[in-house]
Amino acid sequence: MSAPKQKLVVVGSGMAATRTIEHLLTIAPDRYQISIYGAEPHPNYNRILLSPVLAGEMAMGDIVLNDRDWYRQRGIRLHTGVKIAAIDRVRREVVTASGEREHYHRLLLATGSTPFRLPVPGIDLDGVITYRDIADTEAMIAAAANGGRAVVIGGGLLGLEAANGLRARGMQVTVLHVMPWLMERQLDPAAAQLLQQSLEARGIDFMLQAQTAELAGSDGRVRGVKLKSGELLEADLVVMAVGIRPNVALAEAAGLQVRRGIVVDDTMQTFDPRIYAVGECVAHRGVGYGLVAPLYEMAKVAAAHLAHAGITYYAGSVVSTKLKVTGIDLFSAGEFMGGEGCEEVVLRDRKRQIYKKLVLRNDKLVGGVLVGDTAHSTRYLEMIRTGADVRPIRHELMFLRDAA
Repeated sequence: MSAPKQKLVVVGSGMAATRTIEHLLTIAPDRYQISIYGAEPHPNYNRILLSPVLAGEMAMGDIVLNDRDWYRQRGIRLHTGVKIAAIDRVRREVVTASGEREHYHRLLLATGSTPFRLPVPGIDLDGVITYRDIADTEAMIAAAANGGRAVVIGGGLLGLEAANGLRARGMQVTVLHVMPWLMERQLDPAAAQLLQQSLEARGIDFMLQAQTAELAGSDGRVRGVKLKSGELLEADLVVMAVGIRPNVALAEAAGLQVRRGIVVDDTMQTFDPRIYAVGECVAHRGVGYGLVAPLYEMAKVAAAHLAHAGITYYAGSVVSTKLKVTGIDLFSAGEFMGGEGCEEVVLRDRKRQIYKKLVLRNDKLVGGVLVGDTAHSTRYLEMIRTGADVRPIRHELMFLRDAA
């Protein structure tokens, strides 16, 4: 007789959680009876593709990764629109907001993150939204149907995607960014300037080093954004895209260690050996990750150890970004800003809107940023990760030959 299945409860139904389950079912399909609780009313979908949905290039149905039949066929109990309110570590149970309880032998936390909202007057006015999930996207689509003016606060990736989508739907859009250049976590000033020029050509306005003082409104609805400089921008819609914070309240209330995220070891295990955590809610060696690639690496390790087949460990990720911001190819990785002891190899082709910067230290590639031409980004990333000596190919590093 085979051993009875243990119960695995998963809190969170996003991309990191579901990728963990996909790996687990491949390694040990019969080990667990799996229950998944997701606060959103939808099954797993690709958050990265919310931007094409907002821009009208895709439909909501196009971004679903695992529909409800996928879960049913694998015997997984999927609970959508159900929030877990507490974890009882003594009884090894999760408690829903309605008071229902479910026992677990192993618990996987993938509670993700929450959009940060600036603590300014007027934040609760109608027409002020964040950009994080399907509900936010649908709210922006509905608002854009009336035209008018939109102000996007935040010049990071999500802010720029929101601005592009709203502009594509006919709104006049201004992006406010508190830093001196756009996407400062992924781009250097030269690359950011090239990106900004491309977006301005599409009709998006920018105000850099702009600090929001308050959101002005009347009759309970937002009407404008007042800056600390005193300037008032008219707005029928305000989108907050100023960063995220890990969702740690559930773990913290249960007594798990929380420092910048739910603290996990190299097996993705928390302070409680029965509880694992993956995704944006996690802090590994003091670092949190918000990009998909590191989250998927975590998922693979967590699945292996949940399957009792753990021979892999998570040692952290080289932070890299390869994406298409409103149709413009971008890539950055490692120490792309350079610094002491570094040298930079730079190519600028203004006519073709191409910018490349490779950062070297001690004959090793340690970082880079590419705009417009990202054809060799995978090879650059591999060099950064492995610390390969680039002296033999230094003369052709900027113009790598395609592999045979």
